[in-house]
Amino acid sequence: MNKNRKSTSGLMIIALLGLIIMAFILFSTGGDTQTMKYSEVIDYFEQGKVSEFVLNMKNGAMQLTLTEEATQELLEQQPGMTLGGQQTGALGGLWGGSSSGAASDTAKQAVLTYTLPYAGELLDKDNLQRYREIYAEKNGGAELKMDLLPATETPVWLTMLPMLLISVLLMAGFYYFMYKQSGGGGAMNVGRAKVKDQAEQGRKATFKDVAGADEEKEELQEIVEFLKNQTKFNTLGARIPHGVLLVGPPGTGKTLLARACAGEAGVPFYSISGSDFVEMYVGVGASRVRDLFDKAKKTAPCIVFIDEIDAVGRQRGAGLGGGHDEREQTLNQLLVEMDGFGANEGVIVIAATNRADILDKALLRPGRFDRQVYVGLPDIKGREEILKVHTRNKPLAPDVVLKTIAKSTAGFTGADLENLVNEAALLAAKRGRKAITEQDIEEASIKVVAGPEKKSRVVTEREKRLTSYHEAGHAITHYYCETADPVHEISIIPRGAAGGYTMSLPEEDKNYVTKKQMEDNIVTLLGGRVAEKLVLDDISTGASNDLERATAIARSMVMRYGFSERLGPVVYGNEPSETFLGRDLSAGRGYSETVASEIDAEIREMLDEAYEAARVMLSEHIDKLHTVAKALMEREKLSGEEFRILMEGGTLPPLDKDDAPRADAEKAEDEKSSAPRRRVSVHVKEPAVQEPASVQSETPSAEEAPKE
Repeated sequence: MNKNRKSTSGLMIIALLGLIIMAFILFSTGGDTQTMKYSEVIDYFEQGKVSEFVLNMKNGAMQLTLTEEATQELLEQQPGMTLGGQQTGALGGLWGGSSSGAASDTAKQAVLTYTLPYAGELLDKDNLQRYREIYAEKNGGAELKMDLLPATETPVWLTMLPMLLISVLLMAGFYYFMYKQSGGGGAMNVGRAKVKDQAEQGRKATFKDVAGADEEKEELQEIVEFLKNQTKFNTLGARIPHGVLLVGPPGTGKTLLARACAGEAGVPFYSISGSDFVEMYVGVGASRVRDLFDKAKKTAPCIVFIDEIDAVGRQRGAGLGGGHDEREQTLNQLLVEMDGFGANEGVIVIAATNRADILDKALLRPGRFDRQVYVGLPDIKGREEILKVHTRNKPLAPDVVLKTIAKSTAGFTGADLENLVNEAALLAAKRGRKAITEQDIEEASIKVVAGPEKKSRVVTEREKRLTSYHEAGHAITHYYCETADPVHEISIIPRGAAGGYTMSLPEEDKNYVTKKQMEDNIVTLLGGRVAEKLVLDDISTGASNDLERATAIARSMVMRYGFSERLGPVVYGNEPSETFLGRDLSAGRGYSETVASEIDAEIREMLDEAYEAARVMLSEHIDKLHTVAKALMEREKLSGEEFRILMEGGTLPPLDKDDAPRADAEKAEDEKSSAPRRRVSVHVKEPAVQEPASVQSETPSAEEAPKE
């Protein structure tokens, strides 16, 4: 239907353009602006050289037929002209052409065509009688032949037709533009809300489709019961929350929860994005808010879901340059509509955002969004339930244990787990398997975090050795640090933008991070650089991102968490984003230059201590460093179990032919001409660190390759 509608609109515009062009062609009086030589025409008549003429009184086109003698003289004056040659369009000049003196021939007589706007005055009654007498005298009494075509008066409507067509075209174009802007409902529909109900989306859901969010479902269960049985609450004088705000990181299932709530209650579900309220026309946002709630009230009880509400609910007056009048007008209308509900109207507003800190305070007060539900990262049990949901329609091999996968994917959101299962299914299909195996899931989990392997990338022996020692340094510091997560895999095969990686997995979910854990994290980050310095007596740019992350952790320990004994349990500085949220416009950083110097010195001291700890650790176990690096150069990849065997003094079984590293011939390249490799230690996402005071989460992301 949409394709036919678009094609019809395009044909209408093309047809209107065609009519305009035809109107200009048919009704234009434009002609050649060349000055006409009346003297030539008068001279032909005065000398009796015209034997016949035709005059169109409408446009002044005149066709003169010369006598044979005059024709001969014309040929002598213009040697290039020949009789019987190409016709020059005498009729074209007669019927509105713009020729000036075009010549053609009829038998032995030349025919000239002129366009004379005032030819009627030239051939008035007296002049015409005189020309007849001259012609008769010079041609033995022959009669001058003439034919006058009367000037027909053009109807008024015909002269106005071009302008009328232009007006129609402009109106049609304006209507078409408004039609597209309003989503297909016509020019008067631009102020209507672009809502979609659950039936249109075809994605009905219930609480059975939501896994790993038991507490969140309990919070929303009250709303479901109210929508099913309002009398139960009204008899006790209870008021159901007008709005519920779902807050949490991206991918945790906020939208799915809202859709499941509507599906469980069996009521209409209207979905709209916060950005749909903002339009190029002033006042459209507020109009769409009114239209949205008018629709909702007509079908109450129902649920209105506003996704990414921070697009329209951002704090008013934010930013250094003042507020945004149109967005603030929309927000004001939303505040009025949400606070104007009666207790029994049955319209519940559910909104989702991952930036609750930037929302306007008036929007969050009781009476509008009475309840905030935090949708956090799932724990090990929640991840197992989510995996069960996403593997319902996928065949799994007997070696796949979902509990084991859930344990190894700490910090993954529901969207991450869905992507993990899908990638594993794609790998299994690519390898021709009929079921997803543990190997497919293992490979998919690494691919999701670190990117796809790039086995075809050429790596020189020198770079291979450097990368092996760098990653071995990371792995060994992980092994000997008390609180560090165990190593899951080490690889020197490039993945994504990384030239190598060391992956560690937490053994359990963590709700807090201690000072010792953060100190050990800095030691493991610096382990690669220390290994390069110890063995190769040189350092490379591959550790630049390690330094960035180590410095950021040390700075947070000093300025945010109060882990510095010298500076004490004090938070230093404000969030730089607060200025642009309309808060603390004139506030400074909150500490003096002396304190700033002490902060820098404390951060430097922490990093130096961690560097020294890594150096001592690797120096004491230099034999292990060589062993792991040598194994990496031979195998290019070590699993966590193989790494532990080497660290405990064991030996690895010989490689199979299929597992052997790439041939040296495929990777050989002149070291002098090769560019420096990018190298990185990649760690699996760590679980959210929930702080008791502010219910926030920190999820360290996978390390990216440094920019060189």
